[in-house]
Amino acid sequence: MTTRAKLVLVRHGETEGNVAKILDTQVPGLPLTERGVAQAKAFGASLVRAPQVLVSSAALRARQTASYIEAATGSPVHVLDGLFEVQVGELHGRSDPEAHDFFQQIYRGWHIGELDIRAPGGESGHEVLDRIVPVLEGLRTEFLTGDADGDVVVVNHGAAMRLVAKTLAGVAPPFTTNNHLDNTETIELLPTEDGGWECLRWGRFTPPFTVKAEPTADDPMG
Repeated sequence: MTTRAKLVLVRHGETEGNVAKILDTQVPGLPLTERGVAQAKAFGASLVRAPQVLVSSAALRARQTASYIEAATGSPVHVLDGLFEVQVGELHGRSDPEAHDFFQQIYRGWHIGELDIRAPGGESGHEVLDRIVPVLEGLRTEFLTGDADGDVVVVNHGAAMRLVAKTLAGVAPPFTTNNHLDNTETIELLPTEDGGWECLRWGRFTPPFTVKAEPTADDPMG
């Protein structure tokens, strides 16, 4: 088990949008449910030591989740631009199977390299990566070089963080598309000496990431 400082991507706590299977991506978005608050508190309490730095997406659900982590650990939250969820354009607010299937078709395409496709009015995979990856690489440069002490915890969003982790650490689909993340589950990335990243954890899984799962849209953004 490594003791080196890691980048820990944390999915926000549960929202009413998650419960209702809504494609809720626009900022600020829906707040946490009572269960989501409990999840955020439990996550903060579970950390063995306080993060070196605690970062959040601008979305309300992420900021609320991070605030409970801050209360548990004493690490102040820093809200950074660019970390919000995949923007789904005209699909926003929909919860019908047709919208879920359409989004999942686009999302699975991104994971096999079809990064130009998008929902009407939404982002392409390239655009998602172009706004998130530089933020994470900046955090690496500032906090995860040399003898860094303490993890960098980033509270963000399920669909975005799965695409980013697949891209940075080379975890292969269909694992990346079929294994969704529950609320407050993490993807843990370790910086490597060659400038890359090694994925140490994906939700409840550790390497090798070969567990088979059937594709599901039960939680479309997970």
